[in-house]
Amino acid sequence: MTKAEEKIQELIEKRAEARLGGGEKAIEKQHARGKYTARERIAQLLDEGSFEELDMFVTHRCTNFGQDKKHFLGDGVVTGYGTIDGRLVYVFAQDFTVFGGSLSETMAQKICKVMDLAMKMGAPVIGLNDSGGARIQEGINALAGYAEIFERNILASGVVPQISAILGPCAGGAVYSPALTDFTIMTKGISYMFLTGPTVVKTVTGEDVTQEQLGGASVHSTKSGVTHFAAEDGEEALKIIRQLMSYIPQNNLEETPLQECNDPIDRYADELNSIIPDSVKRSYDMYDVISAIVDNGEFLEVQRDYAKNIIIGFARMNGQAVGVVANQPKVLAGVLDSNASRKGARFVRFCDAFNIPLVTLVDVPGFLPGTGQEYNGVILHGAKLLYAYGEATVPKVTVTLRKSYGGSHIVMSCKQLRGDMNYAWPTAEIAVMGAEGAVGVLYAKDLKAAADPAALKKEKEDEYTKLFANPYQAAKYGYIDDVIEPRNTRFRVIRALQMLATKKETNPAKKHGNIPL
Repeated sequence: MTKAEEKIQELIEKRAEARLGGGEKAIEKQHARGKYTARERIAQLLDEGSFEELDMFVTHRCTNFGQDKKHFLGDGVVTGYGTIDGRLVYVFAQDFTVFGGSLSETMAQKICKVMDLAMKMGAPVIGLNDSGGARIQEGINALAGYAEIFERNILASGVVPQISAILGPCAGGAVYSPALTDFTIMTKGISYMFLTGPTVVKTVTGEDVTQEQLGGASVHSTKSGVTHFAAEDGEEALKIIRQLMSYIPQNNLEETPLQECNDPIDRYADELNSIIPDSVKRSYDMYDVISAIVDNGEFLEVQRDYAKNIIIGFARMNGQAVGVVANQPKVLAGVLDSNASRKGARFVRFCDAFNIPLVTLVDVPGFLPGTGQEYNGVILHGAKLLYAYGEATVPKVTVTLRKSYGGSHIVMSCKQLRGDMNYAWPTAEIAVMGAEGAVGVLYAKDLKAAADPAALKKEKEDEYTKLFANPYQAAKYGYIDDVIEPRNTRFRVIRALQMLATKKETNPAKKHGNIPL
């Protein structure tokens, strides 16, 4: 064997060693926990054979606590680039088989390198998280590594899409990187996220909680809103990422991906003509409306189990990706509250950052009243949704189906927040408040003095309803561009989006606004 052949053989052996991560026993343990290894996850996520690994031979530089005697090639994270449906993406996957996936200075440098490349190339970054946290032996160097990653998350925000999958533990400072990214996916029963673990919680507050109760996928997908998708397992989590990517452009300068549409744009949805109940107090399911108007009824919902009174997600209309925001009359009558406002606002801002047109379906009776909401800052949270819509420069098409009252009318992409095309169904009611509340305010004295208050109340409510429980008052002033037949909604929205394709609108020059956080 020549010297060159020996060196090549050495390279082949080193590559084989690196691919084993923490070794075969550690891999077996990972599989026993129901988890895939970092490289197995990347293989599932990316197009077959497209992954190009970087920094395979990096090792840590720590000498404290006997660390100089333990070195693994790659140092606990697999980084590189590949494609999803032929489109370039950068990826890092923490390797739990190496020091429990704990973050070292060199691991952070590897992650930062692919994030820097993603910014230069204008391509998405996908992080697969499975880590025990900072590598304690490295002290401040590990903390500095986290901060370097966070800074890149911040600078990349709104420039390239960032997606995080939590496929194991993610605790302490490690949680902030996923929190700074655009979308977070967790796996049920396997992943968890929290700043302080059950032991510390017990010591400080006396609470007895499990990891799942404190920061499992079910908690963060229903109560906190930290995660956007809760997957049944690691495989489903990676499929969600691929699905999500199909709606999102490569960066903030590109248009959304177009797909061929085989669903006729002039397809009537006759069921929509009778979907609104006769009684304003009865509900209907907004999902039925969404599925009737989007391409092939396909809708990728985001944060499905959190703040269910508002629906957000991605769909296509004539092959073009759109962001859908819709009130859900089946939950709390579609009322807006703190959580629904936050959920909607963040989604609107994401769509605006990445040139995804917004389709808003409105049926909202107002903001949820009560001390609980006021003490929770519903004013600030509602203002976030208002700010997001008002700031957004992407095409905005709004359809009012039924109720649109008061402040909630304004925040749901009204004409004065630069709504481009604002349509209404004939069943739309656009007013300061509903008939019952309005009559109670306008005729309070008359009702007190009336011989038959109930009869007078009904008479005045009918009068108010006739005047305002229709879209024509708003249309008279041009606040509604047209009143449309419900079954024709798909066609009208698509035609509006086609017309708005060349829209150019800019905000005043500034460093950045001060959104009411």
